[in-house]
Amino acid sequence: MQDKTNTIFGIYPVKEALASNVNFDKVFIQKGIENDKIESLVIALEKANVNVNVVPVEKLNRLTKGNHQGIVALTSPVAFHSLESIVETTLEKDSTPLFLILDQITDVRNFGAILRTAECTGVDAVIIQKSGGAPVTGDTVKTSAGAIFNIPICKVDHIKDAIFYLQGSGITTIAATEKTNTNLYSLELTQPLAIVMGSEGKGISKSVLNLVDKKASLPLLGEINSLNVSVACGAFLYEVIRQRQ
Repeated sequence: MQDKTNTIFGIYPVKEALASNVNFDKVFIQKGIENDKIESLVIALEKANVNVNVVPVEKLNRLTKGNHQGIVALTSPVAFHSLESIVETTLEKDSTPLFLILDQITDVRNFGAILRTAECTGVDAVIIQKSGGAPVTGDTVKTSAGAIFNIPICKVDHIKDAIFYLQGSGITTIAATEKTNTNLYSLELTQPLAIVMGSEGKGISKSVLNLVDKKASLPLLGEINSLNVSVACGAFLYEVIRQRQ
């Protein structure tokens, strides 16, 4: 079950949290529910750019054993940033930009481990999609060893739109995927970059792979044909650092 300290449920508690500028990660609304108060609250949440998902009542029941009234919110220990403002600020720096895009990473511990490595390697921001990815929970904070508080996280509606925006800003996008014969160590990585990492089970989605500028893989010399995503992410980021130093 979701960490209780990270969960708010019921119409009025969620409404009060919104009024108090609590950082929301996701809000779940019961499918098929007809309630004027929930409808008006959803409008207010969407105006505040909060990710609202319509789900079966069973999902809400799993998240909390209390009287959820058809609405459950997951809060976040951090505020999320606008991709546009982060890119603009980063391009004004003297250092070469380095972004990390996570395409549907669902495991909170992998997410936390990736954030820790990203912070250690000087990544300017981590970009995630509003829906489908791992929530930012206490487990994420713990696994990141607090790094989550030191690195901007940008939530976007669609990963593809983020890639288009980065490319339009002069940033080369490279997908980490086994679906290529190009070895990571054969690439020049000193230019402004955004590294794309895929989900634990499916990898990077086909639509995203079709958009990136380059694809790269890591050499695998054993019997197993893939690495844990957080380990692969570390290998990619440290090769960038090695080349840039």
